[in-house]
Amino acid sequence: MSSPGDASGLAPNEGKSLAIEVNGRVWDRLPIRTHLITADDDLTAVVRDATTPHRQPGDIIFLSERMVAVTQGRAYPIDEIQPSRLARFLVRFVYKSPYGIGLGSPWTMELALREVGRPRILAAAAAAAATKPFGVRGVFYKVAGRAAAAIDGPTENTIPPYNRCATLGPSKPNLVARALRDALGHEIVIIDANDLGVDVLGASSRAVGGRWAEQVFRDNPLGQSGQQTPVCLVRPG
Repeated sequence: MSSPGDASGLAPNEGKSLAIEVNGRVWDRLPIRTHLITADDDLTAVVRDATTPHRQPGDIIFLSERMVAVTQGRAYPIDEIQPSRLARFLVRFVYKSPYGIGLGSPWTMELALREVGRPRILAAAAAAAATKPFGVRGVFYKVAGRAAAAIDGPTENTIPPYNRCATLGPSKPNLVARALRDALGHEIVIIDANDLGVDVLGASSRAVGGRWAEQVFRDNPLGQSGQQTPVCLVRPG
């Protein structure tokens, strides 16, 4: 049985490293496996149970944005989403990345229309169409905003049943992060990390958000398929 602060049972996900250097300082990223998270789970209880055997004073807890969103009931089976004609039309203006579906499906586009609103999504599509002939990518997401960019679609490498779900980004992530910090006594970062990039969606304080957090997670050490490691402790190496 591990004692508090024991990291001996934690290992990096395949192809990833525990340690990373940011601004001349080495940080360890310790991914923690959890059970399959659902909307019935209490986020605070899950994070507390997962981290208690391992965390030390000063550790910063990073959470996958999908994990937070799922506990908020923001993951929707695609069979229950009826894409509008507009959603099916607009997907043609979104760059289809090999690393993630993003808004390149009618289901995720429909969620974007509902979450962000038609005017902004239409403006994003117009901007993307205008810049596409020049080989410029990513304009759609820049105009549509963070809430649209955080939407995840169904992909084969996502653990079931979420491989058949479209998921909105977490609601009020900064408030969630601060509530978790108050409950657990550790700074919290809610992060959207994938092979395309890293985006901090919520942080319990400015000290742990922003560029530093993005750099610590620039190689995406988490895993949400068979790894089931949506929680990570970050501490000085």
